[in-house]
Amino acid sequence: MKHNFFTRTYILPLALLIYLAVLAWMARGRFYSGDYLYYFGVIGGSLLIIALLFLVLRKRDRLRRAREEDQYTTYAEDNEQDSAQ
Repeated sequence: MKHNFFTRTYILPLALLIYLAVLAWMARGRFYSGDYLYYFGVIGGSLLIIALLFLVLRKRDRLRRAREEDQYTTYAEDNEQDSAQ
């Protein structure tokens, strides 16, 4: 089964990254005023949450694919194992 790139696993974190970039650009006034720790702390925390979300969604996608593959198997493999015994 071919993996489609345009799944929720990739679209949601990508949309959040674009949203974060826009908000970082809008909050550049904080950066210019000298609140470096606050500015980069919020960006870093948001990046960490987005990365964890991506990993969780990817794991769920892999588990779903594995479950679907197990569900839709043929009985030919079972018959071959029974005849070999």
